[in-house]
Amino acid sequence: MAKRIGILTGGGDCPGLNAVIRAVTKHAIISYNWDVIGIEDGFQGLYEKRYQPLTSGSVRGLLVRGGTILGSSNRANPFRYPIKLPDGREEVRDVSEEVLRNLAELELEALVAVGGDGTMQMAQGLLERGARIVGVPKTIDNDLSATDFTFGYQTAVEIATEAVDRLHTTAESHDRIILCEVMGRYAGWIAMAAGLAGGADVILIPEIPYRLERIVSAIEDRKAKGITFSIIVVAEGAKPLGGESAVAVQGDLTRQEKLGGAADRLARELARHFSEHDVRVTVLGHVQRGGTPTAFDRLLGTRYGTGAVDLVAEGKIGQIVALRGNTITSVPIKDACGQLKLVDPRGELARVARHTGVELGA
Repeated sequence: MAKRIGILTGGGDCPGLNAVIRAVTKHAIISYNWDVIGIEDGFQGLYEKRYQPLTSGSVRGLLVRGGTILGSSNRANPFRYPIKLPDGREEVRDVSEEVLRNLAELELEALVAVGGDGTMQMAQGLLERGARIVGVPKTIDNDLSATDFTFGYQTAVEIATEAVDRLHTTAESHDRIILCEVMGRYAGWIAMAAGLAGGADVILIPEIPYRLERIVSAIEDRKAKGITFSIIVVAEGAKPLGGESAVAVQGDLTRQEKLGGAADRLARELARHFSEHDVRVTVLGHVQRGGTPTAFDRLLGTRYGTGAVDLVAEGKIGQIVALRGNTITSVPIKDACGQLKLVDPRGELARVARHTGVELGA
């Protein structure tokens, strides 16, 4: 019987996931003559035994497609799994033993787990119980410490930058103050990059808690120069000094809290200071995750996918592929978990922002 590997995509969807699936499948088949099994909806499919064979034909044309043909789940944690009871209630259970048994039944050389910090923590937990797993880093937030870039991030930045470009013309036409809220959770990479690339006047990120008076002063300074509009890019995790990030939905044992409302909160404050201006909010939300991935993310996803197959072939179980400089390498999955890669408030990007007149709120 031919050797085979499995692949699953966990957490939120992300541009470039299908590029990884395609690369894993094609490299495994062409280079090693392995069979490839796709596991549906992340670890949920592994628990429920929902699989599909992947072939060169089934991954044809995937490079340009957003999302993931395998589906994903951001609630399917094997160690805190939500079980629906007959009476409609939900009970959280540890189903990791069942997941490990199902994985053993598949007789895989290894499982390729594609995901962010949460998925990698689950993978590490299963590794410690004997599973054979290699990782591929994925998140639009670019906050995994193991790698310089995660695929999906550049696509999100491109989408956010285009939105900021478009908001400039309507803001200038109507003397508006427009706030654009972008994703990123507790890391400000998307906001900082899109804000700088799009020429925002104010950029607010979680790593630099803001003072309202600094933002008000920046807008007033623009008005004094005859500039009657302002663009503010707000990371969803941005927070006032001494305050907390805005939470739209509280988290629980099976899911992370959902951030949202940071721009609305600030807009209400600014409207009180600038009653003569139309203060508007645009929340990009999941549009940053959807659609065709950029060439950078297609290429990076392809490099990660082939790198993951090579890790399996070389017996480097427990490793995650990573980009360091322009080289694909690998580090232990445990090194990718638990410590977020954040924007340095005194780093180069923050200095570039300040040196080009961007207000960061502190």
